[in-house]
Amino acid sequence: MLTAVGLEKSYHRGPWPLRRSVRVLLGAELTLYPGEVVGLVGENGSGKSTLMKILVGALTADGGSVTRPGQIGYCPQEPLVYPRLTCDEHFEIFGRAYRMPHVAAHRNRQDLYQSLGFARYAGTRADRLSGGTLSKLNLGLALLADPGVLLLDEPYAGFDWDTYLKFWELVEQRRAVGKSVLIISHFVVDEHRFDRIVDLRDGRTWPR
Repeated sequence: MLTAVGLEKSYHRGPWPLRRSVRVLLGAELTLYPGEVVGLVGENGSGKSTLMKILVGALTADGGSVTRPGQIGYCPQEPLVYPRLTCDEHFEIFGRAYRMPHVAAHRNRQDLYQSLGFARYAGTRADRLSGGTLSKLNLGLALLADPGVLLLDEPYAGFDWDTYLKFWELVEQRRAVGKSVLIISHFVVDEHRFDRIVDLRDGRTWPR
C-alpha cells in the first residue's frame, strides 16, 4: 500500500555563523501492507512526525523514496483548521478538495459525526470547540474520503474513553476491508490492537 526506502532528513538549526545541521532520519524505511495496523513509536524528537510528513508528501526528504497509493488520509498532531469555520464548513471544503461527489461527501460526513459522537457541533466554529472535539474533527477530515491508507499522528489526544473505543472500532473496520493504518504514539498501551510495532531511533526504523 505504501513503501518508503532509505529516507534521510536534516534540519539546520541556530543562527548563522553558528548554524549546525542536525540529522533526523538516517535511512528510515517502512512498508504498509493491505489490511494491517502499524504503530510507530519513539522518543520525543526521534523524528516520528518528520517521517510521517514525508510519507504523506507534506515534507521533502533529502534522500530516499516513497511510493504512495492514489489517496492518503492524514491526521496531523496539531489540527490544521480554520478558526472561524464550522465543522460542517470544514467538511464541505475538504470534500471539494478531495473532489468527492456532494452526495458521497455528505453521507460520509454524517457517518463520521455519528461514529465519533460530535454531530451536535456541526454548526460550531472551530475556535469554540473543546480540545477533544477538535481532535474528532481533525480525525474526521482525514477519514472523509475513505482513503486506502490512513496516517495518524497522535490521533486520540484529548479523547475520552468512549471516543477512544469508537476510534478503535473505526480502525478495525478499515482493517477488515483491507485498508492500512499507521499510528504514531509516544508509547503503545494497547499493543494487541496492532499488527506490528515499529521503533524509530537513531534515525532508523526497527521492528519490535
